[in-house]
Amino acid sequence: MTSSRSGNAADARPPRRPAGLPARQFHISYPVVHKDSGAWKPAANVKLFLREPLASLGTCAGIYVLGFCRQRGIPVEGIRLIQHAGIHPVTGLAEIISLDIQLPPDFPEKYKAAVIRAAEQCKVKKHFENPPEIEVGTSIIQSKPV
Repeated sequence: MTSSRSGNAADARPPRRPAGLPARQFHISYPVVHKDSGAWKPAANVKLFLREPLASLGTCAGIYVLGFCRQRGIPVEGIRLIQHAGIHPVTGLAEIISLDIQLPPDFPEKYKAAVIRAAEQCKVKKHFENPPEIEVGTSIIQSKPV
């Protein structure tokens, strides 16, 4: 997934959604920070389909969005991240993945393009853009002495 955003506020628009392919989507809603302690933990409204192998991308991007907002004191209530994946009907693999960062009406206009750039820093996204070589092998587990 590559970015075609130039970084100005006019580019802060929803990404295209997969067309003509079976689609999967999941939602991440905020807050994920406990209001009293400030500890990071999932809130009741975080919805992840655990069987979704691409969930790590939306989760990672969401963490970057959350960090961006926290650094600037921007409330995260009402922010949602929606991930859409167009799935190839034969292989079952994603052909296109889009992330839609849905912002509340009172989100500061000057940060709309910047929050996209923050999400694009996600390490999972960077691995998709520059995939590593993956090696699969076996090893023998040594039995423990009794």
